Amino acid sequence: MRYLHINDVVVKAEFSTENGVLYRYRLEVSKLGSPEGSLTVCAVMQNPSYANEEVADKSVQFLEKNIFERGLHEFSGVGRLVVVNQFARVQTNGFMGEDSDIGERNDLAISNAIAESDIVLVAWGAANRFQARKRFVLDLLASQKHKKFYKTRMHPSRGRYDDFILPLEI
Repeated sequence: MRYLHINDVVVKAEFSTENGVLYRYRLEVSKLGSPEGSLTVCAVMQNPSYANEEVADKSVQFLEKNIFERGLHEFSGVGRLVVVNQFARVQTNGFMGEDSDIGERNDLAISNAIAESDIVLVAWGAANRFQARKRFVLDLLASQKHKKFYKTRMHPSRGRYDDFILPLEI
């Protein structure tokens, strides 16, 4: 199935090929017509799929709908979504989460996205078998106590709209 970005957004993606492997470090989705000074959500997921400027994947489209269309109070005033991942390697099947899947610039991409956001959404769901990467992200959040933190009940690719967004205590 092919997933498209929601209407009225502009999407930018930062890809890099390193040693023959494709990495996506950042996917930025901006809602057209958002006022200057609108809020930014940083969503930290597991690893990227094929989403780019032209097409979304199931997870990205689901996040776009939750953040820009559903009118959830958690995302009131949000005009931009920045998606980063624990691992930057683009892969949809057989993902193992090896150190080589992180990508040379991924830690910096995650740090920058969190720093420039107002709200952080940990969007890998209830389970995360990658404990070192999880710890890296949560340690970054601990230094950003002034931000709002949320988590997803499950991975966005398996998401349901009811009670999907939950508070996250750091």
